[in-house]
Amino acid sequence: MGSFDVPLEDERTQLDAFIEEYRDAIEATLVRLTEEQARRRLVSSATTLLGLLKHVTWMQRVWFEECVGGTSRRELGLVQGPDESFRLSADDTVGSVTAAHREACATARTVVADLPLDTVVTGHWAGPRTLHWVYLQVLRELAHHCGHADILREQVLAD
Repeated sequence: MGSFDVPLEDERTQLDAFIEEYRDAIEATLVRLTEEQARRRLVSSATTLLGLLKHVTWMQRVWFEECVGGTSRRELGLVQGPDESFRLSADDTVGSVTAAHREACATARTVVADLPLDTVVTGHWAGPRTLHWVYLQVLRELAHHCGHADILREQVLAD
């Protein structure tokens, strides 16, 4: 169900719909690309299409599993900072990073399933915040990085 399908629904349904659209959109930027195209660096930073998906996977795990779920990054096996989360290992493939993203999304859905938006969560180092705030932060990050991915995909396909 997309965001245009829920204009009169409750706020939680609308937020979920927008987040799901962006989750799908960032994955779609890798469709029909070769492994080399997905890893191609076209900007001065380490940002690549595959690295963007790896980063948003990490980001969602931080906000939903760490901040909401209360499990530390160390316990989750996550790198500590966002810059590290873009780095690809030799074992990272479009398939493996996409699978990790889908698993993180499924876990996120489970973590928040029974929590109202006004729930105060305390697992983030910067202090307490509401689940509503977490949703908005994740939506902001996904939208931001989908824009980057769209531009990178255009550049990759133009070559």
